This record gives sequence, C-alpha cells and structure tokens, in this order.
Amino acid sequence: MISLGIDQLFVHHRHLIQGRRIGLVSHYAMTDAALVPVIDRLLTCNISQLVRLFGPEHGVLNAAREGEVVPRNHDRHSGLEAVSLYGPAKAPDLTDLADLDALVIDLFDIGTRYYTNASTLYYTLQAAQQAGTLAIVLDRPNPLGGVQREGHLLEPQYQSFVGTLPVPIRHGLTFGEEARLIQGEFFPDLMLEVVPVQGWSRAMLWPETGLPFVSPSPNTTHFDMALLYPGTCLFEGTNVSVGRGTTHPFEWIGAPWIDGHQLAAWFNAQEIPGVRARPVYFTPWRSLYAGELASGVQLHITAPHRVHSLKTGVTLLSGIYTLYPDAFQFTSEDDDRIPFFDLLAGGPKLREAILEQAVTDYFDEEAEIHADFVARTRQYFLYQ
Repeated sequence: MISLGIDQLFVHHRHLIQGRRIGLVSHYAMTDAALVPVIDRLLTCNISQLVRLFGPEHGVLNAAREGEVVPRNHDRHSGLEAVSLYGPAKAPDLTDLADLDALVIDLFDIGTRYYTNASTLYYTLQAAQQAGTLAIVLDRPNPLGGVQREGHLLEPQYQSFVGTLPVPIRHGLTFGEEARLIQGEFFPDLMLEVVPVQGWSRAMLWPETGLPFVSPSPNTTHFDMALLYPGTCLFEGTNVSVGRGTTHPFEWIGAPWIDGHQLAAWFNAQEIPGVRARPVYFTPWRSLYAGELASGVQLHITAPHRVHSLKTGVTLLSGIYTLYPDAFQFTSEDDDRIPFFDLLAGGPKLREAILEQAVTDYFDEEAEIHADFVARTRQYFLYQ
C-alpha cells in the first residue's frame, strides 16, 4: 500500500512540525490518500499552527488559467493569507518567512521539466536558505515512474520558469528527490527534510499505485494526459493547438489547416510503441484558434510502459512539419527573441533536428546523457 508524504508526516514525522508555526506551499488539489486537502490536514491538526499559505501557478485555489498572474489575497476557506508565488515574485519574500519556524512544501510534479512546480520548488528553497527557515518537502510518487528518462539536459543559458533544473525533459525524479538535488547542487546551506512516500518503487507508473489521480492543475486531467505531456507540451512553441480550451488538453493536437485523417494515417504508419492516433475535429473555446474548427489527432495510450513520451510528441510534430511545411511554424518568442520551443526543449538542438529531419541523431545521444545524469544524481534517490 502506498502512503504519501502527507500521511507519513502524521505517522512517523510529527516531530518536524510539533509546536511550530508553519507556512504551507500547496493548493487545494493536493490531498492525502483519503482525498482530504493537505491544507485542511495542517489547518486542523493540533500539533502545529498553520500561519500562511503560498500558492504556485494556478494559485492556492488551483483555479487560475495557465500563465495568469495570481494576486496576493486571503483564502476564504481557511481564513489565512494566501501569498502568490506566480505573480511579480516567484519566491516567498523574506518578510513572509520571518515569523515561521518551518515551511512545508507539498506539490505534485508530473515528471516533466516544463511543469512549473519544480521551478516554484527551486525558488522557494532558495528563499528558505536565505531566511534560515527549515524546509519540509512532503513527497509524492512520480506518475511517470522513476526509471525512464527522455530528452537532453537543460542548457544553462536556456534556464527559464519552464525549465529551471539541469535534468532531462522526462527526468524520473520524485518531488522530494528534486528537492535533494536542489540542495546538493545549488543551496548547500539549506535546512531540508524530505518526508518520503512508503511503498512506492521506481518502476511504478501512477495506475499501479492504486491512488486516485487528482488533477494537480486545470489542464492536467488524468494519467494518460500526463504520460503524453513530455512530448505534446512542445507544441506550445508552435502554431499548432495542444487542445487548450477543449476537454482533452495535450491529447488533441491540431489546427484548421491540418487534415486529421491524413495525419493519423501518417503517424500510425511510424509504429510508435504504445500509442495510436485517431482523427478528431474540435473547436477550442479559448486559447489558440478559439472559435475555429480545427482538425488533427487524439493520441491514445495502448501500452503505458512502452511509451517514449518525447519521441511520441516529436514524431507527431515532425509529421506535421513534413505534411504541412508551408503552414507549420515555430512561434512564441520571448523578450530575448529566444523561441519558446527552445526554452521548453532546453536549447536549440531539438528544433534544429526537426527542421533538418535528423531527430534520430538527437535521440541516439540520449543513452550517454542519461547514464551520466543517473550517475550524478543517484545520491539523491530515495527509492529503489
């Protein structure tokens, strides 16, 4: 049986919060195994005082849209101040930590470098070190498992809020292991305690945990979507819709200028392990192509343990570039004129490989990159 970090906190690690004034970095979609929000668990416990909430992207309510600035406010359910870590500041102000004895962090990382909770973790731990505040990270399983890794490491000059840590795109670490890596490689003076999950092993994907999948963000809908995300999120750096504004974000991929039947046939002919495509039509109610009829594919998982998520997305992207070269574009440049695709990919190599139709060479380099990464980070592992 799997026991989450929040559950283990009250069984074997009560001393970490006993008699302490604590702040909590979390939101209402973070629950214990019985689906009780973590905020409520800490609000009603009689061994510590919950003083302040800190919310990541989407806020403490987990209701803001992607990229939407979340203001600092008061949470009407708990009555506590809710400090935004997704606004002008991405880290707690030291004045917000001054009256705390410890900062508890319980967020979900869906196993992909782009997912911004890892960046929130990085900046929160940085602030905790500066303030001399104890950081307590409550761990959760990596829904994509802890064995398979995909993609190249982030190049330092491409660090951004969608890529902070020097890890592969699909990194195979739990949130607690990421915290240990951050301490070991960036903030050695940080006072850190990680409360591990009991009963989880690295070979487990989320369905094998037996736990319900609670959507940790508005567009993270279920396990299949999370498994596709390392590959399909890359379309955010193109003029192809990832299905935002539909019921199947990051599963429906398309555009008004795509023939979904043609694209599905092309993709399926590549025989990508564990995934099949079918043609779909959709009209997003917001985001890219809002109000326009788009055609494309839905990706369906047929064998989760066989899926190479990044190859799946890159193959589909390469197919769209091959079939529709005059319409397809890499888009969304930031203020430094760096293509947003490159920020997601952690550098220009993957985009260049797609344009040069040399993605096989990109993936051939993975084995050595991942072997070096595991050798470097094994000291931070908590699970076998």
